[in-house]
Amino acid sequence: MADDRTRRLEARLAALEARNAELEARNAELEARNAALDNEKRHYRWLADSTTDLISRHARDGTFLYASGASRDLLGYAPEALIGVCAYDLFHPADLADLLNKSPRVYHQDGFYQYTYRFRARDGRYVWFETTSRTRRDSGTGELLDILCVSRDVGRRLRAEANRERLARVVESTTDYVLFADDAERLFDSNEAARRRLALPAADGGDGGDGGASLADAYTEASLAELRDIVLPAVARDGSWSGELSMRGRRGTLPVLSVVLAHRGPGAVPGHLSLLNRDIGLRKAAEAQARRHQAQIAHANRLATTGELASNIAHELNQPLATIANYASGALIKLRTAPDAPAADLGLPLERINAQVSGLAERLRHIRSYVRKGQTRSRPMALGEAVTGACRLCAWQFQQAGVALDPALPKDLPRVLADPIALEQVLVNLLLNALEASRGHPGADRVAIAARRSGPREVVMTVSDRGPGVAEADRKRLFTPFHSGRHDGLGMGLAISHSLMEAMGGGLALAPPAESGGARFDATLRAEGTSPRG
Repeated sequence: MADDRTRRLEARLAALEARNAELEARNAELEARNAALDNEKRHYRWLADSTTDLISRHARDGTFLYASGASRDLLGYAPEALIGVCAYDLFHPADLADLLNKSPRVYHQDGFYQYTYRFRARDGRYVWFETTSRTRRDSGTGELLDILCVSRDVGRRLRAEANRERLARVVESTTDYVLFADDAERLFDSNEAARRRLALPAADGGDGGDGGASLADAYTEASLAELRDIVLPAVARDGSWSGELSMRGRRGTLPVLSVVLAHRGPGAVPGHLSLLNRDIGLRKAAEAQARRHQAQIAHANRLATTGELASNIAHELNQPLATIANYASGALIKLRTAPDAPAADLGLPLERINAQVSGLAERLRHIRSYVRKGQTRSRPMALGEAVTGACRLCAWQFQQAGVALDPALPKDLPRVLADPIALEQVLVNLLLNALEASRGHPGADRVAIAARRSGPREVVMTVSDRGPGVAEADRKRLFTPFHSGRHDGLGMGLAISHSLMEAMGGGLALAPPAESGGARFDATLRAEGTSPRG
């Protein structure tokens, strides 16, 4: 009996020991699991505190229950300082009203919502936040337990988007023709001005968009060739190009000043281009009108100068006519005294008459070409041709005034690029001004014309006198229209001369005063083989 009892007790003891061992194993497993959970909690807390986004947990009334370390950088608050604070109290009033006006179903029934709003930082400024929220509810009762939020600062993004929107509105509203093209020369977008003014094919929807349009539809054939051969390689190399092109308008060709830019930077598609085109048709028309006006003024100036040179022209005509009359009279006398003499005896006077007629015709052609109206067209010419022609026109005035005209040009001068008549007009104006300055001035008995190379690409021609020079007060306004140092002058000669020299790619300037007195004008011309200065 006692043995049975002992065995039962031993069996129960063994069962208890086994149960204890099982419990100890289970406890060890729970401790290990708790340790793993603690590690996982620490890991998640570390992740929450390490992220640049603000992770927070809120009660149903918006009170902070937890805030991650990002609150310091984003808002200036320590995480513990936010615990117990109602988030809604820090909302911008306008944004809080928008949030509260939303249907409760958004954040109570659906359980997930996203909202962009302004949130007040510790220093009083508002930070633009984009918050993604998730609500957590009791599975049995459906009661709202808490709200988990992830918030990030989107101020920079919103400012960038606002800037892009402003730029897009500017591009759309500008009167310039703005096109966007890909690397296959297809136009994938354009602004309203381009759609309205250019002869682009209509899109599939027939709304006049850019569907199917290309650079070939926007630019003329010559400009398209320039785009392909010059512009696009330059843009690929340098990132941009600017210059003048021509576009296909609905009412004809449109001259434009174009800027072509490559799309570069983050998010840019390689090969995409922006083409900004400003219509310069009115400017071109104004420039053409200005050129016509300038030509008219220059022509009027030549006519006025011709009036001043009337005595010289009369001398130019009188001398050969008198010579012709003398030879003709001698021939007639000889013919009357010896009517049977051979015709060969009249050869010499007839040859002299013919030479005088040819010379007179040449001089008349020269005077006629001088007063002829026409545009300025530069071509290679010898500088001596213009100097000789101008001296011939002014010679009689200089003789009457007793002032020597002294042209001295070196023989090795290169040919210059100039319009012969325009250059001669400039020289005549300078010579007549020098003559006027020399009249009655002691020692002013000579006007010199000289020339020299000023470099491999330029020739400088100078006209100098020994007169009183140009007063300091007049030097700055010397080339201003209607400003004259002469009481009877119109003040247009030097202004027109200055414009003509610039039209020929050169320039006209008054040299600094010399110790010997007088005035010297320097006319700069391009040597043959050089391009216009830009």
